[in-house]
Amino acid sequence: MASAAPAGTLPAGPGAAPDTGREAVALGPRARLLPALAAVYKAQLSRARVARIPLLFVATFQSIGIMILMRGVVDDEAGARAVVAGSSVLVVAFVALNLLAQYFGQLRADGGLDHYATLPVPPAAVVLGAAGAYASFTVPGTLVTAVSGCLLFGLPLGHLWILAAVIPLAGAALSGLGAALGLLAPRPELATLLGQLGMSAALLLGVLPAGRLPEVVRLARDLLPSTYGVEAFARTFGGHPDWTHVLVDLAVCAGVGLASLAVATWAYRRAAVR
Repeated sequence: MASAAPAGTLPAGPGAAPDTGREAVALGPRARLLPALAAVYKAQLSRARVARIPLLFVATFQSIGIMILMRGVVDDEAGARAVVAGSSVLVVAFVALNLLAQYFGQLRADGGLDHYATLPVPPAAVVLGAAGAYASFTVPGTLVTAVSGCLLFGLPLGHLWILAAVIPLAGAALSGLGAALGLLAPRPELATLLGQLGMSAALLLGVLPAGRLPEVVRLARDLLPSTYGVEAFARTFGGHPDWTHVLVDLAVCAGVGLASLAVATWAYRRAAVR
């Protein structure tokens, strides 16, 4: 009588598939940050182009309208610099805080984060790519607002090139905050509300001259990420700008931008695993 052998010792029959149940499945390497960032940026840029351009017209007209209203109130050069600089950065705030918070809030509610979670891309690439795409739309509106403000208040146009640094740095700081608000909000309606409140804070604290604000409000203004971009831009309107202070303001804005984007990346990881 044949003896029974353990199942694990039975020889494989002809044509039997090898047992690979215990073998580790080799996964492809994760995409590097820069190529993944470029891919997400291009995808977001093409998706947001049609829907967001009309809203950018609204943001630009809103900022120009605020400057026209403030023209009858501000009667000194320091106030004019603050109004023009704050109104220009307000275009960035409208997109980075308001629209980006809405986008990530809706993305989380619709399960869109699950799509990105299946892709081999770093979380930072998703946040930075979306933020960069939305911030790119602010460049024309910011330039139009700055030129209009300079002509309206009689300020020089010679140093508008500083916007090449102010727009990306202030945009990064505000985009990180807007993305974090959208990702941390439990409902998309709350994300929209938080984004609008953030834009209102940028409007009140960024456009109004700091010298006319109460001390408590000035402290709140110092906590707003876009404040340092506004200050850097406003300092360049003088006849002899203090470039040391301009560089310090831009450096602070860059540091705040890195911190806010790091918080947004953490919020993305937190929302993606839920």
